[in-house]
Amino acid sequence: MSVTTKSADAFRTISEAAEELDIQAHVLRFWESKFPQISPLKRAGGRRFYRPQDLQLLRGVKRLLYEDGYTIKGARKYIKDHGVAAVMALGDQSGAQANSASPRDALAVDASDQEHPTVAKPSRPRPADGPQRQLDDILADLENAQAKLKAALEP
Repeated sequence: MSVTTKSADAFRTISEAAEELDIQAHVLRFWESKFPQISPLKRAGGRRFYRPQDLQLLRGVKRLLYEDGYTIKGARKYIKDHGVAAVMALGDQSGAQANSASPRDALAVDASDQEHPTVAKPSRPRPADGPQRQLDDILADLENAQAKLKAALEP
């Protein structure tokens, strides 16, 4: 069944999700390993089923990585700093508003002061050492668990 004939609320297989997002299935599996917030339902045999909110989050991640130029590490920091809902909102905007402002636009350098305007790079997470890194990892794990619980409780 083609993605276009399914309801907007229907779950998608990995191939349907990849087709809808215009990326390859192995990219989705890779993103799952790098972004704990992306957690599709897995059924017998390991088959993945993406909920509408999973697709919206994936659209936001795709926008951060492909359109706004974030690295995986930078996108993870963006999610940590702004929350999953903000990234989902980016995913909602990416298809609806082609001319919408990106998160990087807020970092743009004033063009009146320069001959060639540039865009500043997004802030990169600073490597943490020792106990701070452990606390950051614990916080990320707790936020991941919270996101999974919210997703499981939503109808």
